[in-house]
Formats: sequence, C-alpha cells, structure tokens
Amino acid sequence: MEGGEKQHHHHHHFVLIHGVCHGAWSWYRVATALEAAGHRVTAPDMAGCGASPGRGEEVASFEDYSRPLLDAVAALPEGEQAVLVAHSFGGQSLALAMERHPEKVSVAVFVTATMPAAGKPMTYAFKQLSQGKGPDFFMDCALGSAGDPRNPDKTFLFGPKYMARRVYQLSPPEDLTLGIAMVRPSRRFLNDDTMNGDVLTAARYGAVRRVYVVAEEDEWKPAEMQRLMASWNPGTEVMGLQGADHMPMFSKSRELSELLMVIANKYYPGI
Repeated sequence: MEGGEKQHHHHHHFVLIHGVCHGAWSWYRVATALEAAGHRVTAPDMAGCGASPGRGEEVASFEDYSRPLLDAVAALPEGEQAVLVAHSFGGQSLALAMERHPEKVSVAVFVTATMPAAGKPMTYAFKQLSQGKGPDFFMDCALGSAGDPRNPDKTFLFGPKYMARRVYQLSPPEDLTLGIAMVRPSRRFLNDDTMNGDVLTAARYGAVRRVYVVAEEDEWKPAEMQRLMASWNPGTEVMGLQGADHMPMFSKSRELSELLMVIANKYYPGI
C-alpha cells in the first residue's frame, strides 16, 4: 500500500478530542498505540471534563468549553500542522478549531462525531441528530438545566444502563466500567452565541481536508446519520469501521489506531 512505506518515515502530531461527558482518559488505548508507533499525542480535557477542575455545568460558554483545544492548536509552532481527531460532541470543538486555525490542521478526522456544515449554526447538526428521539430513548441518562434561570441550558449525564445498551455495547466490559466511573455532567450549549452564530465559513472551516470515520454499529448515532453529516461537507472522505459501537476507541481500538495512521500519512502536508 502506498501509505504503508510513508508510515515509517513520517512522525505525526495527533490531537485527540473527547466527546460529551468524557475526558482525555477515553483515548488511553489509541494514545498508547500511536505513541508506541513513534507519534506525538496531545489529548486535552475540555473545560469541566475529565481531570480538569471546576464543574461542567458551570462552564460559561462553548468557547470556554473548547478553550483547551483552541489554545493547544494556537500554540503549535509556526509551520507545524497536526492531525486533529474528534469523537462525538467533540466534532463541534474541532470545527471551531478548524475555523480559527485552518493553516495548522493537516487533516481533521471526525470519528462518529458531530460534523457541522459551513454556513449553518452548529446547533443545526444537534437538532438533526435529536429528531425522533423521545425521552425514553435516553433511558437512565440524567437531563437537567444550568445557567441563566430565565434562559436555561440543558445538561446531560450518561446513565449506566444507557451506556451499556447504546454507547459501549460492543466495547470491552472493563472499559464500560471505567466509563461509568469517569463520566461527568456536561452542558449542551444549545443557547450559546457561538453555537447559534454564523461562525463556520466555507473559506476557512470548509477548506480543511477532512475524513469521516463511520462507526457502523453505533446505536446512539446511526451510521446513516453519520454519513448524512459527512454529505453536508463537500470533499469529505468517508471510511467505515465495521464492528464499532459509539466508542470505537474501545470497541475497535487497534483498527481505529491503524486507520488514523493511514489517514495521517495520506494527508501528510505537501502530499
């Protein structure tokens, strides 16, 4: 394979972006595989997530939530490009980083992630994903509110039964146990100015090379919805990952790690 030889010559910098309620910890298997292959890995906790201080419900804005990622990308040395990889809700933070710093992204990889469309508010994708999902769909998840009582925002925390049935159903049981112990409540930012504004442009966000990795057995975000989001973004390469639930970094960690290295080589700067 053409990319196979290049893999031995190019060392990449991967920036891994976690999903809602999760943290950098969720990438531990993939980060280990990438580092063992000689690559550099940065996996920030978004504000109020993982090991970061403060409560997720108290994060004031989506900009603040995404700040650890935006700062990490902004801090890349001049001329350096990284491979940005987002999971689930992290796709929206990735989109914001692509808009702010398109010159610093060699390729953006959306792993069963929310992929917004240029020219539409980021909440548009969320609303499309939510269609047809009544309260029963979320089983024992905790839905609450936070922020201004006059205009409250929704908060969300995965429930153990929901995680076992719709999120981790094909993942190793020890990773489900880890996830249940580690998830934290998070805001949805549905009333946020950045999430509802016209912030993603075709000239910047739309100009970054991107790949969508479809988790084919995702029970939360069905494969057809993942492909629909990819279709909103012209030029997106779509790759399927068979046997992957909503947590491909656990259910198909080896395959995902290898795929990320193939993608990084294919989209190496200058190729």
